[in-house]
Amino acid sequence: MIGLPFVYTVAGLMFAGFAWLGWSDSANPKRWTNGLFWGLLAVSFLAGDRIGDFGNGLLVVALAGVAMLGLGRSGRPTTDPEMRGQEAARRGNRLFAAALIVPAVALTGALSFRYFPGLIETKQATLVALSFGVLIALVAIGTWLRPAPVTPLSEGKRLMDAVGCAAQMPQMLAALGSLFAAAGVGQVVGQLVGPVLPHGLLPAIVAYCLGMALLTILMGNAFAAFPVMTAAIGLPILMQQEHGIPAGVAALGMLAGFCGTLLTPMAANFNIVPAALLELRDRYGVIRAQARTAFVMFFVNVALMYFLAFPR
Repeated sequence: MIGLPFVYTVAGLMFAGFAWLGWSDSANPKRWTNGLFWGLLAVSFLAGDRIGDFGNGLLVVALAGVAMLGLGRSGRPTTDPEMRGQEAARRGNRLFAAALIVPAVALTGALSFRYFPGLIETKQATLVALSFGVLIALVAIGTWLRPAPVTPLSEGKRLMDAVGCAAQMPQMLAALGSLFAAAGVGQVVGQLVGPVLPHGLLPAIVAYCLGMALLTILMGNAFAAFPVMTAAIGLPILMQQEHGIPAGVAALGMLAGFCGTLLTPMAANFNIVPAALLELRDRYGVIRAQARTAFVMFFVNVALMYFLAFPR
């Protein structure tokens, strides 16, 4: 059955490729630290379930230590800028068709894989479909544009070098959320919030969504906030007490958390790194541009949850 091991293998092989290219990149003054960082990340995906909790803990410490040494960026271009300009002018907007393959396959697979329970692990259908989408897109691009075989990997490495160690933040923050859940932080928050929370459906929805947004602002990622707020308010009040539809409550609650992602510098890989790459004068310019959208979408998510996630 195809499930998370397949997804982790694809990601691990990709990071292993980045590590190999990093070590062999003589134009990068910090090629050894780059190669070691991406190599350790590859180990976490390829062998994380084999080395145990203690081994994974040591791996995280090692990643942090290498990141403190600093990661460099290669000065060697992956393709010629003039050639890229000529290809873009010749192919025009058709180039976006390749990028659309990934979401198209992910959506199709997420909706259809449930009909193949013996082949695809149903709970992981979306991630499996997303991985297939990336692989199919690579094959399609290779057939159409005919780049050198190593070019997609080199371009991916160039992007990851630009993002740097912030690229691992979603993975680490998701793990942090799991630790919070295992430690019972959500139950403690529920005990503190429950007695002062006004009765009624709408106050509970607002408290859940607001908690998701605020915790995401503090921690930088909704994946860390989700286990805490769902255990505190989402599960005991919205789902069990108010009989909310679990999929609707969870999905819209996560989207409320992502509204917080748009507002925080803690989400460095989304909000700070792009400002640096674009050389903006205001390092918080991305956040300022997103703030209005974040507030509008927060209230939209609250309304959608109120009207759609609870049977009438």
